[in-house]
Amino acid sequence: MKLLASALVAAQKQFAPALKNSTNPHFKSKYVDLAGCVEAVIDALNDKGIALMQHCHESETGVIVETIFLHESGEQLSCGKLHVPASKHDAQGYGSALTYARRYSLMAACGIAPEDDDGNAASKKAVTSVKPPASVSRGEFEAMDADEQAYLRDLAMNVLANTDETKLAAAYAEAKAKLDSDEQVAFWSLFDSKQRAAIKRGSVKEAA
Repeated sequence: MKLLASALVAAQKQFAPALKNSTNPHFKSKYVDLAGCVEAVIDALNDKGIALMQHCHESETGVIVETIFLHESGEQLSCGKLHVPASKHDAQGYGSALTYARRYSLMAACGIAPEDDDGNAASKKAVTSVKPPASVSRGEFEAMDADEQAYLRDLAMNVLANTDETKLAAAYAEAKAKLDSDEQVAFWSLFDSKQRAAIKRGSVKEAA
């Protein structure tokens, strides 16, 4: 692993910032997409003889992504597997989970992060009530355009990345604070019954 380790150190010195290169026009927010993350590191990695691979493993509840660095010497390094639950068990839900998992697995493996990383927000005390909308309706979500739906799915993935229930509830509250009442209903509908119950339990623990 000596050759790969030296090459990774040299490549990391050349990594570009992970710039927030995409904008959601409805929510007026910027974020770094998967292409932006790859662009920040791929030239430096390839220049030092390192290939980047991301394998997708089977999962009944979401997706599992494994980021691997392969050196031209034949040495390789697995950066571990990241499991991301699907907010909805259909093609769009799994697609959103896959994009999220690839993006965050890559950032973690390379040690890069966008400004105002959502992970920092999730670890802070919630600035708004965790109390969810009274109704669970897919109607509001289905009425949104593709960009709006993609943004809410990404927010949901950020929330579900937290396995600790207190942090899960705090992440939900942070995300909810960005949305109006109709959007909150649509956002809440992206979580299944077990996920909603975990958020509610986490809010009780945080208040205790």
